[in-house]
Amino acid sequence: MVLCLLPHVAAAPRSASAAVEGGSWFSYDDGVTGMSASGLDIDQMGPWPSGASVWSAQRREAYANDQGQEVSLVAVTARSNRSRADQDPAQWLPPAADVRCLYVGEWVATKLRWNLTADEPERVLTALEDSDGAGVVGPRC
Repeated sequence: MVLCLLPHVAAAPRSASAAVEGGSWFSYDDGVTGMSASGLDIDQMGPWPSGASVWSAQRREAYANDQGQEVSLVAVTARSNRSRADQDPAQWLPPAADVRCLYVGEWVATKLRWNLTADEPERVLTALEDSDGAGVVGPRC
């Protein structure tokens, strides 16, 4: 179960049926700690409008179950995830201002890991060159 493997999860031991029976989850998007998995969604960083819509069923399944990178699948509150919908960081950023740069960095890492495309506003937001074009400085956020 993905929730048991995420870095911000404090889950109680699983029962024989593999169901998590308790614990807490931290949604870094909005700084909310929850006690019920029913209030969470799994945020799948950026795939659909960026090329995943043409993936095979096998590739979609691989992405949906990607546990090789902590940032590909993140538990966040359903409210936060649904407010984002299919928007990229040029259109939506987490309500918690102190994690916005982290979110943009994780978005870029996921795009690179899965060879996804970026539109122009996304490229501007996540530009890796300084204003003079002299060097790599990191995402603008």
